[in-house]
Amino acid sequence: MRRKRRSAPVTATIFPAPVPPTVPVSGEAAAFPVRRIFCVGRNYAAHAAEMGVEVDREAPFYFTKSAFSLAGAGTLPYPPGTGDYHHEVELVVALGRPAFRIDPDEAMGCVWGYAVGLDMTRRDLQAVAKSKQRPWDLGKDVENSAVIGALTPAAAFQPGEQRITLHVNGEPRQDAPLSDMVWSIPELIADLSRYYHLQPGDLIYTGTPAGVGAVQPGDRLEARVEGLEPLDVAIGPAA
Repeated sequence: MRRKRRSAPVTATIFPAPVPPTVPVSGEAAAFPVRRIFCVGRNYAAHAAEMGVEVDREAPFYFTKSAFSLAGAGTLPYPPGTGDYHHEVELVVALGRPAFRIDPDEAMGCVWGYAVGLDMTRRDLQAVAKSKQRPWDLGKDVENSAVIGALTPAAAFQPGEQRITLHVNGEPRQDAPLSDMVWSIPELIADLSRYYHLQPGDLIYTGTPAGVGAVQPGDRLEARVEGLEPLDVAIGPAA
């Protein structure tokens, strides 16, 4: 009777495995490794209104981006397949502890730090998806579209009334206090933890205030949250 041959243990990959993305930490040599990116939709009432919809106050809703869509400060290429690429400045929350089915009053203990970010969006493709009741992936999960500045540890920053702003070529586009968020940070973490085993390395982009708009190659963006490291990017030629 012929014996079955055992498969050899996997010791290598058929092509080089991608290096996990990381985010720099303010004042530190070590970087923050990123696992997943969750984004909150319509978390500022004025932004929902400018998009022609109302905030769903029964529960927050989410979409995701690949961790490999992360980008930092510098020049970012204008992406393919769009003629209407929009900026959305956001506060980003970085998790440093696991969370599953936790209460809001426990949620802040899971936060490792904060950063200012940009949820860049192919608005024309998102609009087509909405009109056909399709997922937003082509509009949202775009290469280099999850832009993020250096993280500030939670011990050095307490979200409250700080202003979140965006300037394009020196002109103000977005400006609101963080307190305008419909769903607070602990509420978002607790709600997400009902559906996911949240882990260290997960990022939450917490939504954008009103004033979103299109950018063009050559534009310079200055994203700010008071008390956090600034984020400056330029839009380069189409890739």
